[in-house]
Amino acid sequence: MRARILGGLGLRLIGMVLSLTLAAGIARAQTVENIRVEGTQRIEDATILSYLSIKEGDPIDVEKVNKSLKSLFATGLFSDANIRREGSDLVVSVTENPVINRVAFEGNKRIKDEDLQAEVRLRPRSVYTRTRVLADVERIQEIYRRSGRYGATVEPKVIQQDQNRVDVAFEISEGPSTYVRRITFNGNRHYDDDKLRGNILTKAEAWYRFLSNTDTYDPQRMAFDKEKLRRFYLARGYADFTIESAVAELSPDREYFFLTFTVDEGERYKINKVNIETTLPEFDDPEVLRKDLTFGEGDWYNADEIENSVQSLTDAVGTLGYAFVDIKPDIVRDREKHTIDLTFRIDEGPRVFVDRIEITGNLRTMDEVIRREFRLVEGDPFNSAKLRRTRQRLNNLNFFKKVDVATEPSPTDPEKVTLKVNVEEKSTGEVMVGAGFSSTEGAKVMFGIGEQNLLGRGQQLNFSLSLAQAGTEADISFTEPYFLDRELAAGFDLFRITRDWQDESSYDYETTGTALRMGYNYSEHLRHAWKYTIRQDEITNVDSDASQYIKLQEGTSVLSQVGHKLTYDRRDSRLDPTEGYYVQVGNDVAGLGGDARFLRNNINAGQYFNLADGYVLGLMGDIGYMFRLGEDIAINHRYFLGGEKSMRGFASAGISPRDKATGDSLGGNWSTNESVEMSFPLGTPDELGLSGKAFMDVGTIGKYDNMNSDNVDYSSSIRLSIGTGFVWRSPMGPMNLTFGIPLLKETFDKKEVIQFNFGTRF
Repeated sequence: MRARILGGLGLRLIGMVLSLTLAAGIARAQTVENIRVEGTQRIEDATILSYLSIKEGDPIDVEKVNKSLKSLFATGLFSDANIRREGSDLVVSVTENPVINRVAFEGNKRIKDEDLQAEVRLRPRSVYTRTRVLADVERIQEIYRRSGRYGATVEPKVIQQDQNRVDVAFEISEGPSTYVRRITFNGNRHYDDDKLRGNILTKAEAWYRFLSNTDTYDPQRMAFDKEKLRRFYLARGYADFTIESAVAELSPDREYFFLTFTVDEGERYKINKVNIETTLPEFDDPEVLRKDLTFGEGDWYNADEIENSVQSLTDAVGTLGYAFVDIKPDIVRDREKHTIDLTFRIDEGPRVFVDRIEITGNLRTMDEVIRREFRLVEGDPFNSAKLRRTRQRLNNLNFFKKVDVATEPSPTDPEKVTLKVNVEEKSTGEVMVGAGFSSTEGAKVMFGIGEQNLLGRGQQLNFSLSLAQAGTEADISFTEPYFLDRELAAGFDLFRITRDWQDESSYDYETTGTALRMGYNYSEHLRHAWKYTIRQDEITNVDSDASQYIKLQEGTSVLSQVGHKLTYDRRDSRLDPTEGYYVQVGNDVAGLGGDARFLRNNINAGQYFNLADGYVLGLMGDIGYMFRLGEDIAINHRYFLGGEKSMRGFASAGISPRDKATGDSLGGNWSTNESVEMSFPLGTPDELGLSGKAFMDVGTIGKYDNMNSDNVDYSSSIRLSIGTGFVWRSPMGPMNLTFGIPLLKETFDKKEVIQFNFGTRF
């Protein structure tokens, strides 16, 4: 290939020499009488003449002849071109570059053809040039370098076809992955290497990273790691932190990289004084904003909290009627005392309004689905905090791979901006197949199919089926997140559930029904949800030796129930919280038709404290109480304690009023359950997903009203259990292993020391 390129350069040089010779020979001529074109196949003669600087009738000019030749080569259409004189005529002779018939990739297994094709510039029916081929070779090698394969080689092959066409094939030898063998840090005094390695994305090679590519070298990832290190230190008080160098050394055999970060931690600073100053008109007391700061005097300096405070202050000032503000934090260091004085300066910002909102990239999702997530509309005062919230809400939809929100000044009005939103959609449909094991449900398999953006309208439709040793569950649900074009989520569920309660209470249970749901937000953190449920319950297969209280329950009943939940949630994450709190109050009323008549009340609350990196203390509580409304409450509606979700160390329904003769759990009309849990790291690499927990559970349950104490074991005494456990967020799904020991219990309670839950979706 390189020989061909050198040959082509040689032909070009010969052409240039000929042109110069021609120029010297024709300098004696007066004018050009005629210009002829030779060698064209696809390109019109007129097109070639249009590139020439010299025209028929022009005086002969050496510079114009040379310029014409350069223009022809610059088009990229010709592999060779020259201009010669024949009498008073000029003859332009060209050799056209071939047209690409097909572009193929051979030997690529790790990267798909379509991904490579998206990167290269060569396309079928485009003009072939050697320069473009070499450029595409470099692009392909760069793609492999980004995927950690620095030993990849690419050899282009050109196959001649008829009609001056060529096939271009890139023969790829991917080579082995180039792993990171070692990551070291220099200059770190306060945090050891292991701690810093845990806070960057790049990892050293290890056997358990076979499902990840974080242990291959990627220069872009390394650049991001530098930013991660910087934010790690700035969030912990090291305001002078700098990265002096970040070096990646490739081993001589090109199989491994050795990464070295050299840092200067500097000193750790505390916040000494925090001032708030403003030049806003008619705003005389900026101290009223102090409550909106997310940190206080005496705290360690934290760049993240300063950024959060700027956003909080922007929102607070906006609610007071000041739409255009500019808030800047000024930092003054005292390097001797290692303290920082911080002043938030609130000034008037430029008066800017939203002119237009332009949305691109949404091939499937409707514009209105995106627009309704905006906290700004056309004509509103521009607010950067609301724009950030808009970006967050669009990302929370989980419809897009990428969301870019940018502002562009209006070309006609300096007081207006256009909001440009570009999204890259991703697949929102999912098929789930799963398997698992639970100490309460036994072995189970799961199947589900769903669409989270139905027909591009943002609607959700899901079907799930679970088959377990202890029962089955099938559910179809539909949700419209903006019912009646309002921020009102509405939907319905259809379900069928069977449960084997032979071990707990000597019966089987079946229910079939439907539910209507509706929910709305009062604010970002306060949500209200309503639900109406109608279902048919059936208690079957009651054991002949079952309790008389359970035999009375056998048969079919209908539940018609309306309920609501009011939730205030300030946790940083609903799935894996590390700080914040939540409070939830709910009430259910059964009796709007059907057989069941009761009022149920529940209060749930929790508080989480991030004590240190990886150490999270959680305090959770749950209180429930239900009243009869003239009718007996069926056993399947009552409260039970015990199992994986409440009072660990006790079996499922292990804490309950119990028939003295049969040992069947009968349930109660009230219960309370509180937990204190500490989660902590185990010192293993973060990507292993291993963590530990220690807990204490406290709870008790109340006796149902119509039970006779002569034949029922019951006590409202406090039960207490302590224990420890492990959580493994494995590549095959989460696994929980818990060891619980009851310290306070009744003789009729049933315990279960080891509880295990494993399941996955794939």
